[in-house]
Amino acid sequence: MSNLKHFINDASVSDIDPVIKMAIIHHQFESIHTFYDGNGRTGRIINILYLVKEGLLKLPILYLSRFINQNKAAYYNLLQQTRQTGQWESWILYILHAVEQTALQTSDMIRGIKILMTSHKQKIRTELPKVYSQDLINSLFRHHYTKIEYVKVDLNVARKTAARYLDLLCDINLLRKKRLGKENYYFNDDLISLLVNVGSLKKQEQDAVVIRTTHS
Repeated sequence: MSNLKHFINDASVSDIDPVIKMAIIHHQFESIHTFYDGNGRTGRIINILYLVKEGLLKLPILYLSRFINQNKAAYYNLLQQTRQTGQWESWILYILHAVEQTALQTSDMIRGIKILMTSHKQKIRTELPKVYSQDLINSLFRHHYTKIEYVKVDLNVARKTAARYLDLLCDINLLRKKRLGKENYYFNDDLISLLVNVGSLKKQEQDAVVIRTTHS
């Protein structure tokens, strides 16, 4: 771990491209297997933080988990193959493709969220003009669901007012109300669908590249 920390933080050790260096860092961290549990999650967080550290990301929004989970067999095969052979090319190509696909999916998702927010905004302004506010729109898209308490705090309104706003949004089919335990939850199904489905159409392309890198 001491050697790996030196490799991560001392730029004089290596002048290779930061994304390639990230791929090497991830492999080494997973091979060291520092913790009893959570090495995969921690390793993927290190990926993002390293790219932020190197100035390639302003915010930690490039999550490789979806790609890795969709291509888990190849991920583990390439980890082991690289350990055994010392040949890095296939592993690095895998991670580079993961970064590329995740960046494209994240861009698609951000554009999709912006379009969806605009659509919701227009519907509320048209059908519930007395309820509309930008703070309400922001509150509805802060999470994939909301609660009366969230809206009360975000809009600085009374609990009764927040509940009325949410019920009105359900009436025009922008939210779906469901009682869980003692609380009502209001689900933004359009946002949930977007978060789940972005990138799924590119799965065939991912599979093809993974097969090539695994057998190269």
